[in-house]
Amino acid sequence: MSSEREREREPGTLRIYLGAFPGVGKTYAMLSEAQRRKKYGEDVVVGFVETHRRAQTEAMLEGLDVIPRKRVEYRGLTVEEMDTDAILHRRPAVVLVDELAHTNAPGSEREKRYEDVDVIRDAGINVVSTLNVQHLESLNDTVEALTGVRVRETIPDRVVDEADELILIDLSPEGARARMEHGHIYPPEQARSALEHFFRHENLAQLREIALRRTAQ
Repeated sequence: MSSEREREREPGTLRIYLGAFPGVGKTYAMLSEAQRRKKYGEDVVVGFVETHRRAQTEAMLEGLDVIPRKRVEYRGLTVEEMDTDAILHRRPAVVLVDELAHTNAPGSEREKRYEDVDVIRDAGINVVSTLNVQHLESLNDTVEALTGVRVRETIPDRVVDEADELILIDLSPEGARARMEHGHIYPPEQARSALEHFFRHENLAQLREIALRRTAQ
């Protein structure tokens, strides 16, 4: 009987908050959704959220059930990764999984985080995640030509194509640069370099156009 129930189980849904570039507020939006779901009595947990020490984002974690991270030893260092097995054991209705294109530390059971998400969804658990458009494999060459930066962590387009819902978190290039200048995205030294390179106005404008087109598709 249990095997029959496993076969009959519907796969979990996937909702992706998409951004044109870092700092648009994807993680904050995802956590806001989690807080709303919790308020209405839904069983939602944090599988992995990266706050980048942003105070407003960290505040949105308050009151949410957070699954402890798994520690992976790699070259003498301890790396924290999402504990997929713990999520499967906990079996929530919804799990938050930040940074969908992330590459797991060597020695992990799966290479990429989106592969962990596939396993979680196969267990019937709904996933809410985040992604920046420059991580799509099909746009890798385009993004490099625009920005001069080769994005190393990519994700197959099929992951986005098969998502149940894609929500664009939009922010103007001016707004993104202002957030960067005020230290809301990167620390000061890193922010200055980003503003001169990846976060140039023309780069952000073109990435935003790509994200708008991809969402419309």
